[in-house]
Amino acid sequence: MEIHIGERIADVTLVSKEGNKVQLTIDGVPYEVDIVMAENGSCSILYGGRSFNTELIRKEGGKRYTVNAHYQQYDIDIIDSQAKYLRMRKGAEEKQQDKIVSPMPGKVVKIPVKVGDRLEAGDIVAVIEAMKMQSNYKVNSPCIVKEILVGEGDSVNSNQTIMTLDLNVQAD
Repeated sequence: MEIHIGERIADVTLVSKEGNKVQLTIDGVPYEVDIVMAENGSCSILYGGRSFNTELIRKEGGKRYTVNAHYQQYDIDIIDSQAKYLRMRKGAEEKQQDKIVSPMPGKVVKIPVKVGDRLEAGDIVAVIEAMKMQSNYKVNSPCIVKEILVGEGDSVNSNQTIMTLDLNVQAD
């Protein structure tokens, strides 16, 4: 499933659940947490020897929440398989832009491509960490990497262009 936290999109997979112990992956990174939910929406999460307390407030629509955590508030949307499929189909119909732009401030974790690489739809061009979660940025049509404007470890701002692409790709 996908979880939208503001502009951030995380791919979350539940691996296993046994009592309060939950194993999951977030953008492919495994996590083991201990989660205790109270009836009033309070939630205690134990991860890495640290305890985090949150409050979940369900909004209209069933899969939308406001999460209050550590003096901050987040709006969360949970996108199930059917909604994700419909959004992916819509996204696939959208034309690839000639640049990759960071939607929010973060840190560049990985750039798995280099200038001149020929890419196909679905290829990952950047991994950016924001709010302690990593997001994979992909292209949705064939293209060639024209210019890489950031490096691994660099901080990026919201709406910063991190890469330019040549969309005029001829078939082999």
